[in-house]
This record gives sequence, structure tokens and C-alpha cells, in this order.
Amino acid sequence: MKYVVVIGDGMADYAIPELGNKTPLQAAYKPNMDKIAAKGRNGLLRTIPKGFSPGSDVAILSVLGFSPKLFYTGRGAFEAAARGIQLKYNDVAFRCNLITEKDGLLADYSAGHITSKDSTHLIVAVKKACEHPGEIEFY
Repeated sequence: MKYVVVIGDGMADYAIPELGNKTPLQAAYKPNMDKIAAKGRNGLLRTIPKGFSPGSDVAILSVLGFSPKLFYTGRGAFEAAARGIQLKYNDVAFRCNLITEKDGLLADYSAGHITSKDSTHLIVAVKKACEHPGEIEFY
């Protein structure tokens, strides 16, 4: 038998008084999702092992049958692979966000949702400021 696993990653939210104390998902018109839910089965699954921060990267590994305790190396390796970056055995990939800072405080975690294209000049500036060219790469 074949199965379809639907993962509602990022769909959780809080009830909103203006929506009759429903979450945006509960209030949304979504007949296809409702039909799948009515005809399917659901259950609970612990996807985040103890000691791991809850995040979709860890959870998806679990859902796909990989033990995060054995295979999780951090989100950086996943994002590098998604960009076609080949990591060598001893390489380490870190993920970071460009942010907006105001008065010494984090004002926006995503620099206003800057596009990859628009952020290129900032990444180039970071590369130029790096003290170890060739040893550290920024993408």
C-alpha cells in the first residue's frame, strides 16, 4: 500500500478573537484539505527527540526515518545541499540570517525579507572582510 504523508509544517497558530477564537487555519476555506482529513487517518508522532530544539529540520529527518541523533548536523548542511554546495568530509556548514539592527537591538530577523539577489552585495562585503580568504566561504 502507498501512503501520502501530509506535514503541516508551520501551520500552527494561536486563536484570534476576530476569527471567532479560531486559528487562521480553522477559519480558512480549505475544502481539499478538509476532504483529505475526513477520509484519512491521523495520529500523534514524536518527531523531536529529547535534547533537540523543536524545528522542522529535526522533525523531517524523523518523519523520513532517519535518526536525528545519528544524522542531524544542523540546518546549514541542508541549506548548503539545497543550493548545490558540495561539502567535503571535514567541512562545516553554518546557516545565518541577514538581520536588521536598530539601537543595538534586533529589529527584524530577516532584514525585511531581503531577496537572495538583493543580499548578494552584502555577502560579497562579508567575504571581503573575512580574515581567512579561501578557508571560509559565504554564499
